[in-house]
Amino acid sequence: MDERRANVLAEDRVWGVVSAEAKRMLESGLAPTDLQTLLMAVARSRAEKVNAARVLRRWGEDRFVRPSGSDPRLLSEVEAMLWRLLPDRFVGVELSPVAPLGTCSALGPVDQHRVLSTMRGTEVLSDPTNALAVEAAARRGGQGVDGRVDLAACHRVLRAQQFGPGNAAHFRLFALTSSARDRGSGLTDAQLVIDHISFWQQVLAALLPRFAARITVTVFGCSVLAERLVDTIGPAVAEGPVPVVEDRARSHGAGYYAGMAIGLRAQAGGQSVDLGDGGLTTWTQQLRGDAKERCFVSCLATESFAALVGQHA
Repeated sequence: MDERRANVLAEDRVWGVVSAEAKRMLESGLAPTDLQTLLMAVARSRAEKVNAARVLRRWGEDRFVRPSGSDPRLLSEVEAMLWRLLPDRFVGVELSPVAPLGTCSALGPVDQHRVLSTMRGTEVLSDPTNALAVEAAARRGGQGVDGRVDLAACHRVLRAQQFGPGNAAHFRLFALTSSARDRGSGLTDAQLVIDHISFWQQVLAALLPRFAARITVTVFGCSVLAERLVDTIGPAVAEGPVPVVEDRARSHGAGYYAGMAIGLRAQAGGQSVDLGDGGLTTWTQQLRGDAKERCFVSCLATESFAALVGQHA
């Protein structure tokens, strides 16, 4: 049974023991502040029944609370190197651990079940690029049509979907978000893509010199972006220290990214390792209600990246 079907069945079972009026009040009848008060009272009542033994048991059983297996010293060193390589145009942002409830599902096709929602109208940050896009949209409000915002953050995220064996529910991402107004003919999109790819080329070359690293680019059915890939993006990054190759077979992310996506890849142990991802999005368009806004996001999973770096430290 797939994850979504299992969630639907669980919801049906629970709602089956709740009256229709109670369901209506919980879903829409109560004001947000009243619902928050109710849920916090329920949480306090349940917390009063928890003892120390149960806390310890949950520590070993709950994938959300188990510590990461990464070496924090190595991870800190690698992330510091990423910050040193980052161009000055990117402004660092220390994000909050939570974002407004619905941030991920409002901006993209993300099921709320894959996000850890809180009782206070927020959700635990599951993707720093979403949060950076909201911050970028807010900062774009104080700029003219020629303005541009470039932000970066390094943050531990938590995701509620089921992962395969050995994969943690929480991990750290080094993320970039750039936002500017369209100049026409895909030129703004192309420049944002070039700037992100150029940074990741430097990162992969500097920190993974012994691995066959590469950056893939995929266009999802947009003729203008396909042209810019050939005449603008490709030539601009061709001389970079890590090869950039077109991946026409990729379909993952086609409904999430808006027209173009990139992938950060390396060869290790005879296998291709997925280190990060990125692409064009409509997020700042939605947030600002302006179809001319352009936004490119990208990120790298620093724990798996640091593990590769540590192999040849």
